[in-house]
Amino acid sequence: MEKKAMDEIDNQSRSRTIQTDQTVQSDSQSNEKKGHKDDKDIKKARNFDFMAMFHEARQTAKERTLNNIVADSDLADIIEPEIESQSKTSPVPSPATKISSTKSPVTKVMDNDSNSAIEDSEDEIGPSLPSDFTNDFKTETRITPNPQDDEMNDNSGDDSFIGPPIPTVLSMMSAETSENTDRDHDSDEDDEAEDDENPLTKIPQSHEIILNHGAKTVSALALDPSGARLVTGSFDFDVKLWDFAGMDTSLRSFRSLRPSECHQIKGLEYSITGDTLLVVAGNAQAKIIDRDGFEVMECVKGDQYLVDQASTKGHTASLNSGCWNPKLKEEFLTCANDCTLRLWDVNKPLKHKNIIKTKSTGGRKTIPTSCTYSLDGRYIVAGCNDGSIQLWDYNKHTYVNVAIQNKNAHMNGSDITCLRFSYDGRTLASRGGDDTLKLWDIRSFQKPLNIARNLDNRFPMTDCIFSPDDKLVVTGVSLQKNQTEGKIVFLDRESLAVVKEMHVSESSTIRVLWHPKLNQMVVGCGDGLVKLYYDPKKSHRGAMLCMVKRERKVKQAEIVAAQNIITPYALPMFRQGRPTSTRKFDEKVRKDPVKSHRPDLPVSGPGTGGRVGAKGATLSQYVAQQIVSRKPDPFEKDPRAAILRHAKEASENPYWIDPAYKKTQPNPVFRETEDDEDDKKDEDEPGPIWKKKKLQ
Repeated sequence: MEKKAMDEIDNQSRSRTIQTDQTVQSDSQSNEKKGHKDDKDIKKARNFDFMAMFHEARQTAKERTLNNIVADSDLADIIEPEIESQSKTSPVPSPATKISSTKSPVTKVMDNDSNSAIEDSEDEIGPSLPSDFTNDFKTETRITPNPQDDEMNDNSGDDSFIGPPIPTVLSMMSAETSENTDRDHDSDEDDEAEDDENPLTKIPQSHEIILNHGAKTVSALALDPSGARLVTGSFDFDVKLWDFAGMDTSLRSFRSLRPSECHQIKGLEYSITGDTLLVVAGNAQAKIIDRDGFEVMECVKGDQYLVDQASTKGHTASLNSGCWNPKLKEEFLTCANDCTLRLWDVNKPLKHKNIIKTKSTGGRKTIPTSCTYSLDGRYIVAGCNDGSIQLWDYNKHTYVNVAIQNKNAHMNGSDITCLRFSYDGRTLASRGGDDTLKLWDIRSFQKPLNIARNLDNRFPMTDCIFSPDDKLVVTGVSLQKNQTEGKIVFLDRESLAVVKEMHVSESSTIRVLWHPKLNQMVVGCGDGLVKLYYDPKKSHRGAMLCMVKRERKVKQAEIVAAQNIITPYALPMFRQGRPTSTRKFDEKVRKDPVKSHRPDLPVSGPGTGGRVGAKGATLSQYVAQQIVSRKPDPFEKDPRAAILRHAKEASENPYWIDPAYKKTQPNPVFRETEDDEDDKKDEDEPGPIWKKKKLQ
């Protein structure tokens, strides 16, 4: 069978070589004819037969591949006896047929595979082949000696696999690597899913920025809705504005102001549009300023001599807290020590919009220490110093009766420092002065959902907030005596168990903010520092904008103090040197503590920083200043002694009267007084009998 197959293959190869010789001869004859014509007409271009050139190139390629296979030692032992047997039985062919007849079945299969690959590639890419060329491919047959060759031939016809088959070891290794990559991909997806479920992974804490507000406690923080600006307030009466986009690594505020003179800042909050800022200080008048710190509106102060607070137009005592309406951009709420909450309209500063009176269990007045709106604007909430939390329905404009109330929410006598609603609007968090944090459900308000204890609170504005995903509750902790580790505590919303404690500073932590868009945290500390935390992978914009910019170098301009007249031909004794740089002179002056001391700024108003105005702002201040400046007079109560204290000096050193009459004035002669003579007579006379002394 093998011999018959070999004979058939040889016959086919011979027929192909004969056809190719004929085509080559016909092509050569046509080329000769064309050559004669070209000799006649030299200007015509030479024509080439593409098909003949293609057949020649194909034949040479087959010969080269055959020579490479024969050179192999293993294949030479198999091919040489077949070539000898074929040379005995077959006549001597042409050189081209010799090479083609000596091909083994393996090489023929490779040729057929290459032909099939060419057919596949020609079907897909390039123009269609000529008819005579395609017919040659169709006449070829494929004979495979074993099923392995069939598999190879089948694989060679596939468009996706090119070249020899992949070894089994490599295929197994590739399968294992693909399985491992799939497992790694699945594990990565599982880790990402776990990270999404774990709220602790979303806390931005990898990077820290320190903003220096001052030396006193930072009592108020506010971020605008877009997260472009930060506002800080402190016990030093100052409010500072920080712009992240315009700030560089020097971390300096672009504006500092004192909106309420000498009153501590208790609260700051941006409106829902971010164009105005509510300032709540220790006085009775809340202020509204714009984004650049300029005053827009100031609430009116009420008459403190009226008993009925509803008759007054504003607060009559110091403010405690304030917030904006989440639905109406022109309305805000304040609470004060006059036991009232007042609603204000920005466009009507001369009178409050409405008033709410807070009362305790016995109907007596109680002071609201914190206030807020629900996120949907339905409820107004107030926390009082008797430990109660009271809610009023916003749609009922009278606000006489309480809609929801818990009289024993916190310990009586402790301030409720913060009230905060969750983002879903169902849970209320309250931070009390009794060192607790409680969660309340509005639908069942008489019993807390959970309680967290032993959270020290020593400030009347300690914050508690919800994380943006509503899974965590964050609050600050005050330090006891001899404690140096200030921290903020992260608690699980479901159980209020402490899941994380983050060290912030060496002082108490009071204010905490967590912006939902930026995913950045801001913490106000008791030592005057504001610390901002972010993560480049989880946070967006905000503080990341300023950390990219380098600190700007300040250009120092050197100015000549005085212009000197240059006289080049003056005598040496009158010649003046040309002015040079004043840098050395400035350095010398800077070292002098007297010359480098900055003079005190003029005092405006009643006085600041322990300094009283020059003349005093009020009559009482003026009188007090005159009393202090006047020296004490020891003769103030005895006018006779005040005159006689100059008698001795006048007699010893006469100046005004005696010197004028000293030359003409005679010496005075004074007679003895009668009193002296009477005294002598009295001594001589015995006197009346009853005045005589009795002899003993």
